[in-house]
Amino acid sequence: MNAAVTSADAESMGSGYLVEGGRTLWSWLSTRDHKRIGILYAVAITTFFFMGGVAATLIRLNLIYPDGRMLSAETYNKTFTFHGVVMVWFFLIPSIPATLGNFLLPLMIGARDMAFPRLNLFSWYLYMVGGLFTVAALLLGGVDTGWTFYTPYSTMFSNSNVILVVVGVFVVGFSSILTGLNLIVTTHMMRAPGMHWYRLPLFVWAMYATSVVMMLATPVLAMTLSLIGLERLAGVGIFDPALGGDPILFQHFFWFYSHPAVYIMILPAMGVVSELICNGVHRKIFGYKFMAWSMLSIAFIGFLVWGHHMFVAGQSMYAGIVFSILSFVVAVPSAIKVFNWLTTLHKGTIDFHAPMIYALGFIGLFTLGGMTGLFLAAVALDVNLTDTYFVVAHFHYIMVGGSVMAYLGGIHYWWPKVTGRMYSETIARIAAVLMFVGFNLTFFPQYILGYEGMPRRYHQYLPQFQDLNILSSIGACVLAISYLMPLFYLGHSLFRGEAAGPNPWQATGLEWTTSSPPPEHNFHETPVVTHGPYEYCD
Repeated sequence: MNAAVTSADAESMGSGYLVEGGRTLWSWLSTRDHKRIGILYAVAITTFFFMGGVAATLIRLNLIYPDGRMLSAETYNKTFTFHGVVMVWFFLIPSIPATLGNFLLPLMIGARDMAFPRLNLFSWYLYMVGGLFTVAALLLGGVDTGWTFYTPYSTMFSNSNVILVVVGVFVVGFSSILTGLNLIVTTHMMRAPGMHWYRLPLFVWAMYATSVVMMLATPVLAMTLSLIGLERLAGVGIFDPALGGDPILFQHFFWFYSHPAVYIMILPAMGVVSELICNGVHRKIFGYKFMAWSMLSIAFIGFLVWGHHMFVAGQSMYAGIVFSILSFVVAVPSAIKVFNWLTTLHKGTIDFHAPMIYALGFIGLFTLGGMTGLFLAAVALDVNLTDTYFVVAHFHYIMVGGSVMAYLGGIHYWWPKVTGRMYSETIARIAAVLMFVGFNLTFFPQYILGYEGMPRRYHQYLPQFQDLNILSSIGACVLAISYLMPLFYLGHSLFRGEAAGPNPWQATGLEWTTSSPPPEHNFHETPVVTHGPYEYCD
């Protein structure tokens, strides 16, 4: 793909810049290097992930018993609110764009850095400030509104630290906006000579589509959270009907952001999986242009389907029909991607290394989650399934199962590039399989629970639901083990791992033509691109 830099050249570069250069804390906190900023994000995001995971563990332990004997109702509400807030805004949304996107996108397009390096670092500081406000709310007593902050409860009736969390999410939203701006401008303005749009890796297309959604949707969230603060602090009637407000208006505002936010979480995962499958099969990705434009289609249509979260909220019957149809329409470009991945795999020689196992797990979980999303898009079915564990299972299959599988697959795939070290492939494969098994054991029973009528957000439930809840909690323990395993063997590889070399996967793309880790400015000479990203696979 690159006429200016070869793998042999990369061997001679031998950069230890990321690890050896600038070891002081200040050298990291003041860095403008996109690679180091990506690592800073990865450390912070991993910390928040495990904080949210602890809350999830408490939820599942409480649900072992029908009487909810472990946590009181108030503590349970605060626990699942913290779990939702941390996982959605401090892990799922920034996970791939802020870590892998930051580290890889300039390398993939032949750029020396992001378009706005200082703004890139500032976005990390905003992320950390938002996180500190959220953690402060937990330490000062928690929040009990649920991660959706539904009004009028969040504005008038909750006595918890709503404002602190609202401020935290408000601030981290601007971090997302700045990240999206940087990715868009970098993609437009800093591509290497010869890198036209149809030579971009699909990961870059995914980052571009995600960034557009970040830029357009996140300001609506900021506005909505500001209105919550105004009503709660000043008593201005916006959402509270007792003050002349409309709580349905809040839901329109919130879901206008939060449904596109679903694609902020899943589009980057699709880009990662496209890269993993191409390398794991050593074939050209099937239907490259369809794959690229389906990502942009998902981003566009995602802005039109927010009302399918409100079928039972009191919106117009005709609006419900329109949103139902659009919810089925958005499934079409998603299905295109699944069929293209499967066609790429068909009759291919598959390398079942750990990244590929994560990618295959993503396809399975995303497909099942997407199919059950069609159930919820049908108004008649949604009326019966709303606010049950069926919705919980569907959401987690898409957001957690799909996104986390892809995120960890990407971490494993590009780990040698980031660190210059290899990890234990055998243990990594075990962790990937264990995660797939543990996830299905945790959340598939919740489909059955929801179909049978168990409501979500309750800390107690009827005794006939206990067996499936125990099974789900056992699966959560297996899942927790699979999440912890990479922390240990990847950490071990930093100090004892075998040297990776510039291209241990025999992959292509500009990021694999430089040393591992890459030098400070990525390339010693500006690369010249002569062909597309996947042509080597043939």
